[in-house]
Amino acid sequence: MPDSVCIAKPPPMDPNGRNRRKRGQAVHGWVVLDKPLELGSTKAVAIVRRLMDAQKAGHAGTLDPLATGILPIALGEATKTVPFLMDAAKSYEFDIAFGVSTATLDAEGDVTGKSDARPTRTAVTGVLPRFMGTVEQVPPRYSAIKIDGKRAYDLARAGEAVAMKTRLVRIDAVTMTAFDGDTASFTVDCGKGTYVRSLARDICVALGVDGHVSRLRRTRVGPFDLQRSLTLDALSELCDGARADEGLLPLSTALDDIPVLAVTDPQTTALRQGRAIAAPQSLQSSALSNREWILAEAEGLPIALCQPRGEELFPKRVFNL
Repeated sequence: MPDSVCIAKPPPMDPNGRNRRKRGQAVHGWVVLDKPLELGSTKAVAIVRRLMDAQKAGHAGTLDPLATGILPIALGEATKTVPFLMDAAKSYEFDIAFGVSTATLDAEGDVTGKSDARPTRTAVTGVLPRFMGTVEQVPPRYSAIKIDGKRAYDLARAGEAVAMKTRLVRIDAVTMTAFDGDTASFTVDCGKGTYVRSLARDICVALGVDGHVSRLRRTRVGPFDLQRSLTLDALSELCDGARADEGLLPLSTALDDIPVLAVTDPQTTALRQGRAIAAPQSLQSSALSNREWILAEAEGLPIALCQPRGEELFPKRVFNL
C-alpha cells in the first residue's frame, strides 16, 4: 500500500473495555489545493479535512483570502513534515493596478492614496533589478505576523499602531509579463517570508506612483505546483466516488530534497521506539554525514526523519504509518 493512504487499525480499548476512536480516518499524505478566491486558509483546511474524513490536518503557509492558487494541506502524519515545506521556495503571479494605494496593499483595504501618475513600461522594467537577490522588506501591517502574541492584522483592524520590523528576504527572479499603462502583470520566484504585497508596494514607491495588488496567484510551493493541484470541486468529486486516495500525494513528497536511507527491520523497530541506530559506513564517509536530516525508509515506507550525530542516526520525527 502506498504511504499516501493508510487505513486505520481496529481502535484500541480503554481500561473499561470501550473503544477509543479518533474522529475521522487515519489518512496520511498531501492534498495540493488550488484555493479559490475569498476562501481563507483555515476554512480551506477544514473543508479538505471533512471531505477526506481525516483525523488531522494542517496547511503549509497561509494564503490570503483574496489570493488563489497552491495551498498544500497535510493530512495525518504528513503534518510532521509541514515545517520542511514552510521553508520551501515559492512562485507567484500578480498584477499591480496603478493609481490607487490601499491600507492592506490589495483590493480589500481602505484607499490611502490616489494619483493620475502612471509609469512607463521602461520605468517598470528598469526598477525591477533593485528587488532581486537578498533584499530588505517591511511586511504589510495587515498580515498574520505576530507582534507581542497578537496578529498584526488584528492590531491594525483595532486601530492600534503597528510597527513592522524590516526583514531580509530572498527574491530569485521578478519579471513583468504584461503592461497596459494602468496595470502591470508579473511573475516572482522567492524564498521564505517574502510578501508579494510588500514587493508591489515597494515597486510603486520606486516608481513614484500609487498602486496595489489587484490579483495574486500562488503557482508553486516547493515540489507542489498547479499541475499537481486539485480544485475543491475536483476533490469533492473524487471523495464522492470513493476515490479519495487519488487526491493524495505521499507524505514523502514534501521531503524530496532530503537524502533517503533504507533501513532493516531491526533498525525500523529501534527508530519507532525512539532509539538511535548506527549509521552505515557509507553514510559516515560521505557528504551526507553533514546533512541536517536523513529520511529513513523501509520498503518505500517513511519511518523517521533522523539527524546524524557522529556514527549514529537519531530519530527526531517518527511516522506512525
